[in-house]
Amino acid sequence: MAVALTAKDADDWTYRGEGAVNLVLAYAGNSAEFVGKVLRIPKVSTNGSHLENGHSALTPHECLLWKDTADLTSAPTREIAEQLYVQHVMRPLLGSEHVDAGMRILVSKEFLVAIEKKVLSQRPSWRVKAAKVNPLCDSVLLISDHSVFLPGTLKGEFSLCVEIKPKCGFLPTSKFIAEGNAIKRSVTRFKMHQALKLHDRMISEISEYDPLDMFSGSRERIHRAIKALYNTPQNNFRVFLNGSLIFGGLGGGTKSTNYMVGQDFEDALKHVIMAEDGMRTEKLLELITEALFRSGLLDRLLEVQKLDAIDIEGVIHAYHDIVSQPCLVCRKMDADEFTNRYATLHSMPMEESLKIVRDYLIAATAKDLSMMLSFQPQQRGDVDSPNGALFLKSTNQSFDLKVSFIDLDMKPFKKVVYYYELDQQIVHFYVQMVETEPWLEIKASNQEMRDSNESILL
Repeated sequence: MAVALTAKDADDWTYRGEGAVNLVLAYAGNSAEFVGKVLRIPKVSTNGSHLENGHSALTPHECLLWKDTADLTSAPTREIAEQLYVQHVMRPLLGSEHVDAGMRILVSKEFLVAIEKKVLSQRPSWRVKAAKVNPLCDSVLLISDHSVFLPGTLKGEFSLCVEIKPKCGFLPTSKFIAEGNAIKRSVTRFKMHQALKLHDRMISEISEYDPLDMFSGSRERIHRAIKALYNTPQNNFRVFLNGSLIFGGLGGGTKSTNYMVGQDFEDALKHVIMAEDGMRTEKLLELITEALFRSGLLDRLLEVQKLDAIDIEGVIHAYHDIVSQPCLVCRKMDADEFTNRYATLHSMPMEESLKIVRDYLIAATAKDLSMMLSFQPQQRGDVDSPNGALFLKSTNQSFDLKVSFIDLDMKPFKKVVYYYELDQQIVHFYVQMVETEPWLEIKASNQEMRDSNESILL
């Protein structure tokens, strides 16, 4: 961490976007040390009673949880522990060639304050209200900028990058799901959460995207998922051309793709997708579909997501055993329900409880990450590329392909209770909404029927 960024360096960094935890800045200067890199700067809640400087290490319960992971529990700060989590936990699961753990660099408080002022007008208003740059951090994460194919791309060449948040790709089957929440076994978490987000005005309309399509293994259904993301990108679908955003929102949800947005996007693709005007967007969606279908990485990601084997409604019981507190969930049920459904969870050895919660948190990371698919058209006479190559038959083009996973944040142990409460809120709100908006359930049933018919034909 020899490099230290100061206030004058803020001019070289531009706003790229943000999630719930970090602000992302792209480098726009001339230093060879930073070309092709982005910074991930921690945020802090505006409602927090105090700021954290990142110097706090893992909690005792987290040390217990991750005691078998090399170096993680001995990390001097949480920030370093989170970097080691990516390196030692997520990278082996998702593939070392697809995960960049990055490196930490020093930053001054003046740099962070300057960045906060610089990007304020570009951030979505609801993000500004929720959190701000944490001015007490003394280091931030520097990682590769996956929105460009390779640093230092030759002038005149074009690279295209598609960022996708696939979300959770399976329906839970756990026996620990309460009878009143049985709808979780037939309606995806993504779809139910959309209803709550619409009510809270975080989105303007419900997306047609279905994660089950994305993870189906069917080329046709993956293509349908990509088209749905394009039609309603929200914060789940973005496209960059040579590192500049040309489609989707910077830090939050966007409205449905209208004619003007679609036409601007079509025009922006003219140097990359060799197709007639009006057909370039469709050909790009075909290219994305083919890349996802052939890479096999969705299958690998789904395996990691399925480490959540008993659902949060089972995990919450293991959590209470670890913290040695009376289970608040069990208090609300009668003796017969406890004995028949949950007693086994509370009689498990501590090591088994730790594994359940550890696997759940890893799965939570996998459900919330982004995939970056970077494409660069091959020039005539190109030799074999060290990256994967992809041929798009409809345009007679070959592309170099690079796939990366980003946003691999370690989920705090203490958030298990929050995840349980949010899960209950999402399900209960959706059930209530279906009672007053029957079209939601009809739409879900029609979708299931189409999926069933497709599976018969495949």
